[in-house]
Amino acid sequence: MLERHIGPFQVHPVGLGCMNLSHAYGVPPSAADAEALLLRALDLGVNFFDTAALYGFGANEELVGRVLAPHRSRFLLASKCGMTGVAGEDGVKRRVIDGRPATIRATCEEALKRLRTDVIDLYYLHRRDFSVPIEDSVGALADLVRAGKIRAIGLSEVSADTLRRAHAVHPITAIQTEYSLWTRNPEIAVLDACRELGVAFVAFSPLARSYLTGTLRDVSGFDAKDIRRAMPRFTPSNYAANLALLEGFTALAAEVGCSPAQLALAWVLAQGEHVSVIPGTTSVAHLEENHAAAAVQLTPEQVARAGALIGRHNVAGPRYNAATQTEIDTEEFPA
Repeated sequence: MLERHIGPFQVHPVGLGCMNLSHAYGVPPSAADAEALLLRALDLGVNFFDTAALYGFGANEELVGRVLAPHRSRFLLASKCGMTGVAGEDGVKRRVIDGRPATIRATCEEALKRLRTDVIDLYYLHRRDFSVPIEDSVGALADLVRAGKIRAIGLSEVSADTLRRAHAVHPITAIQTEYSLWTRNPEIAVLDACRELGVAFVAFSPLARSYLTGTLRDVSGFDAKDIRRAMPRFTPSNYAANLALLEGFTALAAEVGCSPAQLALAWVLAQGEHVSVIPGTTSVAHLEENHAAAAVQLTPEQVARAGALIGRHNVAGPRYNAATQTEIDTEEFPA
């Protein structure tokens, strides 16, 4: 029950997304607090840690490397390339999507140094670069496998068609895409394509960026650098409508005997044995709560009820704004 497979790797169903220890949701925790959280995760039995070159423009890989390198044999290490911070003429780093083979190779070399390791277990193309054939990007990743610098290839936020094209070049071990009760896009095609091809599916933001925990009630005080400020579902009017959906969901969690966050994670895990989750947190208490969700067993009826309470039929607002959506390759439901 408490294990899933990602290619040749056996992992606990609930891994740790490390992004918000350095990036995305406002001021990150102190170095000491971030280190304490990573080590507590390791002590709990978390054996799947996910980072990326983008997160903190390298700072997150440096953090993970500094803290976890002494324990390298105890976990699956995942990172990402193809979306990094590039300094402009003003010296300010900005996010750039670049899937060219030379960039992928250079990013990997930098990541190995920051992560203090000789090999990355699972290396994702963070976003598809529409100016580069996916076959070329995956070909570069395949070269890294042959060179012994990475063990397995992953893709993030891609369509089933892109997955199939990539898989024809080199076996793809995992797809990482946003998936939760309020983001169902993988159900269009990617979940089934992964099952068919033997590809693991890793769900990021399975708690809907804190919405499904039930603890985020006010969205007016987001930090200036919080990425949710640009997400339509978190505008005051949309979020008020979405909050109203949580009453029945919270009642169902009480009936199951778990927290709303645990119900949300258990629902994602119930979608298939090839599915894992990587919630992120800066709180040790929430880390422990999330980890325990793997033991929550839902009946088919409870899975169906949760899915009916919150889903694309009643969530207010699209996942991304129009500008960000142009960068995403995953299938979209009709407007």
